[in-house]
This record gives sequence, C-alpha cells and structure tokens, in this order.
Amino acid sequence: MNATMINLMHGYVRVSVDGAYPERLLNRCIEEKITIWHIRRISENRIVFYMYVKDVRRLRPLLRLTSCKATFIQRRGGPFFFKRMLGRSGFVAGLCGFFIVMFVLSNMIWHIEIKGASPQVEHELRQVMTEMGIKRGAFHFSLPSVELIQRDVTEAVAGATWVGVRKKGTTFEFEVVEQQLPEEAERHSPRHLIATKEAVIHDIFVEHGQAMVKPNDFVRKGDILVSGYIGKEGRAEVVPAQAVVRGEIWYKSTVSIPLETVFTTLTGERQTKHYVTFSDVSVPIWGFSRQTLEQYQPFEQETPIRIWKWTLPLTYKRVDYYETDQYARSYTKEEAIEAAKERARVDLVKHLPEEAEILGEKVLHEALGNGKVNLQIHYQVLEDITSEKPIIQGD
Repeated sequence: MNATMINLMHGYVRVSVDGAYPERLLNRCIEEKITIWHIRRISENRIVFYMYVKDVRRLRPLLRLTSCKATFIQRRGGPFFFKRMLGRSGFVAGLCGFFIVMFVLSNMIWHIEIKGASPQVEHELRQVMTEMGIKRGAFHFSLPSVELIQRDVTEAVAGATWVGVRKKGTTFEFEVVEQQLPEEAERHSPRHLIATKEAVIHDIFVEHGQAMVKPNDFVRKGDILVSGYIGKEGRAEVVPAQAVVRGEIWYKSTVSIPLETVFTTLTGERQTKHYVTFSDVSVPIWGFSRQTLEQYQPFEQETPIRIWKWTLPLTYKRVDYYETDQYARSYTKEEAIEAAKERARVDLVKHLPEEAEILGEKVLHEALGNGKVNLQIHYQVLEDITSEKPIIQGD
C-alpha cells in the first residue's frame, strides 16, 4: 500500500501558517515528531504544508508558543468523506439499499436450463433438484458446490449416464447424457466357451454346442468347456456355443484385526461461522459466539460473490465445525476372529461376480501377535467360469 493511500485512509489537511519566523513552528513540529510534508514558503511570513488530522490537536499548543496563526485551507481523506456522507444520510441509505438489493438478486437462482434430456429423465432430474433445494429463488450460499451437485445428481438420476452442471451468474445449466443400452445382437459369431480359471465343474447347462466336460471334472484356464462344433466328423456344423457352466473355485484371504482400536466419530453437534474473504483476509459476518467445542473438525465451503455477470474479488465462506469424539474399542481374541472373518468375507464379495455364491470357508492359519489377530482363510466359491473363444473359419 503506497503513501497516498495511507494518507487518504488516515485523513490529512493542508495548513497555511502566518507569523513572524514561521520556521520556529516547523522546528517545534520536528521536535514533537509531528509528521509534515510538502512544505512550501509562500512569502516571508507564510508557509504551507500538509499534516495528518490526528496531529491537529498537538499543533495548537505549538502555535501559541511561536505566536503563529494557522488556517486550514484543504481537507481530504476518509474521515472528512464519512462526515460528509453522514450529512447526506438519505442518499447513503439509498445507495446501500441499492447495493444490498443488487447483491441479493445476483446471488439467487433465476433460471434453470436442462439440455439433452428426454421428458422422463428431465422430470426425474427436476425432482432430484427440488429435493436438493435447487429451484428458482434459492440462494447460491445455501447450496453445495457445483462439483458436489454434479456428483449427487449423476448418482441419483437413474436414466442418466452423466450430468454436467455449470453455474453462469444467476442460471444453473444441466447437460444430460442419457444411458444408451446396446441392442442385443441377433446372431452370435461361431465360438467355443473356455474356462477363465482353474476350477472343479459343479454343474453345466448347454443351450447350443457340445459339452466337453461333466460335473466333478477339473479344468484349467483356457480349457474348452463347450465346443462350437456339433455333429459327426465330416458333417460337423459350426454354431455359437451358449451355456452356463459353474465351477467351484478356491480363494485364499489374509486379514489382520487389532485388539485395541481408537476411533474418531462425529457427535452431530456443530457450530457455524460465516465470513467474507478478500485475498487472504477473512472478516466474520455472522456467528460471533465463542467456540465451545473442545474437539472438532472444520468443513469449509466457499462461494464467489457476483453482481450480475461480474465476479467480485470477494468470497463468501461458510465454516461448519463438527464436534468429534474418540472412543476405544477392545476385542477379545474370539471377537477379533469373528470380526476378521466378517471383513475378509466383505472384501471377497467386492471382487466376485454378482451371481457368485460362497459355499464354505475354513481358517487355515490363526496367529496372535503385536496386538493383532492374523487369519488366513480358505473360501469355496461357486461362479460362472465361461469365456468366449471365436472360431475362425478355415482353421
């Protein structure tokens, strides 16, 4: 911040001093450490200079000591500006009211545009937006960020593959990419069905093709399960093999569970504070109460402040302080083993196909050390093991 801006903030006056030997007054000001600048001699008995408003009271005793007379010929800066504005309270109130109305109207939603959606998907999208509070007249401050809105809307609208969200001033734009389900091919190319992994055949149901395995057979990855050739040698026909072949597969999982665990959770209590941010400076505008939460986790949300299409160098920031609490959970050895089994099963299910079925489990190894229970578990899983292998004519 330069000197001119500092002078305007503090307020300064231009002083004309008359008297015999006015230099004595300048010397007195220097002794009293009164800041003066732009000193000019107008005549033998008159000098002019600038000084801060706050030092005017300190100047008066010096005038009496030096038998000089001071005249203030110019007043500039913040204090004089605000004094003039107080005399024009009606104009100031109207100006403030105008900016308040502009600020409020510029931070409300006035229009919502939806592009690329069929009537059914658009209706579903509008229902989701209403539940989230996105509607005409809603304040931008009360809504989540655009990224969170896009994520939640995309997950909530079943008929959309992707929903793009963009905020342009007072308008929210939604661009929808609907799901395009591919049409099922009327005819499959000739193919074999082969095994995707090692397994023991559990059951087999063939629609087209010739079965090459039977229940209880052991197969390796790549073995042909159902052939696309049917008929006798010399008169064999080539068909797209279709079948459901389920095999028993073995999985091994290793998991560890500590006997003592400390958790941090949210209690539900919170305190909210609101700020206006300029550059790196945050000025509180609401929520001045003293922080009473002993342990908390802050969540910040910032929204640029706009007036029509212009974005101001100000940001509205809302900080929610959620109270946290810690508690220790202790397991006995038996409880830790059960928890380890449950976690291992959940992790396994995440990596299995939807139609897979867990037939059984067996603990192969169990160990207790370093405050943890370590398990190695063997699972028997039943799942479809088929994969396609095209038949190239002429081979």
